[in-house]
Amino acid sequence: MSRTKVVPIPVLGRHAVNAYLLLGRHPVVVDSGTPGSARRITEQLASHGVDPQDVRLIVLTHGHIDHFGSAAELRRLTGAPIAAHAADLGPYRTGRVREPYLPTGPMGRAMARDRRLHAEVESFEPDLLLRAGTTDLAEFGVEGRIHPTPGHTAGSVSVLTDDGDLVAGDLIANSFMGLIPGRPANPPFHDDPLANLASLRAMLDLGPTRLHVGHGTPLDAARVTRWATAEHRRLTRRAARGRLRTRAAIATDDGLPSTIG
Repeated sequence: MSRTKVVPIPVLGRHAVNAYLLLGRHPVVVDSGTPGSARRITEQLASHGVDPQDVRLIVLTHGHIDHFGSAAELRRLTGAPIAAHAADLGPYRTGRVREPYLPTGPMGRAMARDRRLHAEVESFEPDLLLRAGTTDLAEFGVEGRIHPTPGHTAGSVSVLTDDGDLVAGDLIANSFMGLIPGRPANPPFHDDPLANLASLRAMLDLGPTRLHVGHGTPLDAARVTRWATAEHRRLTRRAARGRLRTRAAIATDDGLPSTIG
């Protein structure tokens, strides 16, 4: 079994928005960054000795613009297929995120007013449609699996390597979009905070050593576990007071089907 190396590929700031390069027998890229990031990603691949044409797969963790915004262009530049979960097909097929964003705190409320997060980007159809259950990455050159981790969005996924590295997307972040490194926090938005926390705790139960996140530097699993325990208490209290908004509840209030897919 070959060891998988996880290499951050910053696409905005030093760590504000990250894609990732997984180096095993063959390279795999996780996430494509904001719109216009594809060439920056391929340049960074080359700086790590990877020919972009050698990339075997592009995995998208979820349907937010800062994670799938350059997916179509990155596929053209690398020739690699895109793997993404069926529950986020709407954003991928339309090039637009689900509205409204559901902030997790003051930063999210401020960011929700940023026009760039509401832009329409190039749409695409995933080549490998993920559904229930895990997906083995061995055939793409990486010893690990893609796990559905819904909550941040309905179609959120994470990658856990056999070496114990969890590429977690927006399951969790560093405080203030990575400005306070090493400190666990919610990202600016969650479609369903309790469902996301359940997904996070399920992944922690699998024993990862480090969590590589979309916003910030790697997080220590033990510290994230302590944070998750406190966050469960906080969210449970908010839910009891009727102060947790979810995408499903908004759809029901609008007279729409309560499923989010």
